[in-house]
Amino acid sequence: MQRSVGAEASATTAAPGTDSAGTPQARARAEFDGLVRALHSEGVIVCQVADTPEPPKPDAVFPNNWVSFHEDGTVVLYPMQAETRRRERRQEIVAAVVSELGFQVSRVLDLTHHEAEGRFLEGTGSLILDHVERVAYASISPRTHPAVLEEWAHEMGYEPLIFKAFDRAGVPLYHTNVLMCIGARVAVIGTEAVAQDDRTRLVGRLCACGREIIEIGHDEIERFAGNMLELATWDEALGDSRVLVMSEAARQGLRPENFARLAA
Repeated sequence: MQRSVGAEASATTAAPGTDSAGTPQARARAEFDGLVRALHSEGVIVCQVADTPEPPKPDAVFPNNWVSFHEDGTVVLYPMQAETRRRERRQEIVAAVVSELGFQVSRVLDLTHHEAEGRFLEGTGSLILDHVERVAYASISPRTHPAVLEEWAHEMGYEPLIFKAFDRAGVPLYHTNVLMCIGARVAVIGTEAVAQDDRTRLVGRLCACGREIIEIGHDEIERFAGNMLELATWDEALGDSRVLVMSEAARQGLRPENFARLAA
């Protein structure tokens, strides 16, 4: 079955095409359009929703940080740290997923009230979800609060697995998806960044799921090699299949042996 971009399902947004050629906005729009074409070429359905000029939303490209759509019909709205990201929450985007993708909403889990208390959980940036084993992996940071994670896990029926991860300077990594990706048969994890006290527990839980583990280091994390997303698609010859999406920087940042293992 073809699936759309995001955590079980999601959408992409783009600003109206009014930017002059050569501006950062125009280059970003061209890169966005190229991504959409690439996904379409792999049989992945992409739901696009035009951004609105007001209020300004400089980071409104992928809504996976403020919303996620789940197989049981649950829509989750997440508390965002940046006020500019909170402006991205628009009912029109949820409505587009319903109308264009046939998603049927059974309930809405609204966690945005935590913003008033300074507690955040930024969607599938904060959460890496194993939908088979029902485990939610999360690296604690100012954008990922353990209390909100526990509430999410209780409501969604997942086991929370909390750990700590840091960059070279010892600063907590801002999102879990910077260092971690889970696919159907493989899990990528930046073990070099994970706190020593948490590393054995984290890798052990991943190994127990039966997936091949590919470990990456700080050099690869800094090139966004941990920030990948496996999507489901359909091929006439292969039937249901998977495609692993990453940026060009991530592709170039991967060690050759790790890319070869992923390609296999």
